[in-house]
Amino acid sequence: MKGTGKGENHPSPNFNQYVRDQGAMTDQLSRRQIREYQLYSRTSGKHVQVTGRRISATAEDGNKFAKLIVETDTFGSRVRIKGAESEKYICMNKRGKLIGKPSGKSKDCVFTEIVLENNYTAFQNARHEGWFMAFTRQGRPRQASRSRQNQREAHFIKRLYQGQLPFPNHAERQKQFEFVGSAPTRRTKRTRRPQSQT
Repeated sequence: MKGTGKGENHPSPNFNQYVRDQGAMTDQLSRRQIREYQLYSRTSGKHVQVTGRRISATAEDGNKFAKLIVETDTFGSRVRIKGAESEKYICMNKRGKLIGKPSGKSKDCVFTEIVLENNYTAFQNARHEGWFMAFTRQGRPRQASRSRQNQREAHFIKRLYQGQLPFPNHAERQKQFEFVGSAPTRRTKRTRRPQSQT
């Protein structure tokens, strides 16, 4: 018979699995956390906009259709994204196409935020695992079944509405970091005082 003494080894809990399970559960009890921001597309160089059923990444900074309301769905990083002006949620149908819906309750309107090593953010659909929100250079939605987390088309930067913080590569921002040209100055030799010998 095996003893049940205090020194018996117990299997260590799998915290990774626990976090995944908890993060996948919709939180009905806690107060919803709501944020407002824009999503800048790495490929199109514009912002994601929700004009109704149509989703695109062609909006300029501060466009009223580019203002997004992001609601938390779980304890983890799952969110629902709604256009502030159109009041339509960004959802993904079974063909992997992004569409705007008046209700965001279904799982195809929930996305998992994934912060990447390059500091961009990717959005993976909760119903279709491995399918990401992605846009072409022209700002058209890319078919999600062909999207991957490491592709530029699926990379976004969160920005405050009307871009209160300018990008580092913005022309006005660059001026702050330009070096002021000046003629090199000659270094003068310091004359050392002779030490008195004792």
